[in-house]
Amino acid sequence: MSFEVPGACTLPTAAQPLRQAEFAALCSTYLREHERLSPRHLRLVLAGDEGLADTVRDLAARERDCCSFFDFTVTPTLQDVVLDVEVPEAYVGVLDGLSALAAGANQAGSR
Repeated sequence: MSFEVPGACTLPTAAQPLRQAEFAALCSTYLREHERLSPRHLRLVLAGDEGLADTVRDLAARERDCCSFFDFTVTPTLQDVVLDVEVPEAYVGVLDGLSALAAGANQAGSR
């Protein structure tokens, strides 16, 4: 599942499907739950090994470098890593795409 990349993204066009694939792999491998807290705020709860928080931080930092409108907060807990993703109103459609990607991963994982 892919979503439309906004014009504000500086990631080279050829690299955009690879980045989307990274998010898809993160969700399909580690996603426990996702929740849309508001139209501008998505929360992903990920479960994995102790290196997961660093993996999530790395991906979030690289995405923020090319799409500065994203605000990522990575919070490790005792069992999980919580990734909060927030965007300005103008980029809700991008968050919709990420939310749909997470929902698709949850559906695939429950089969």
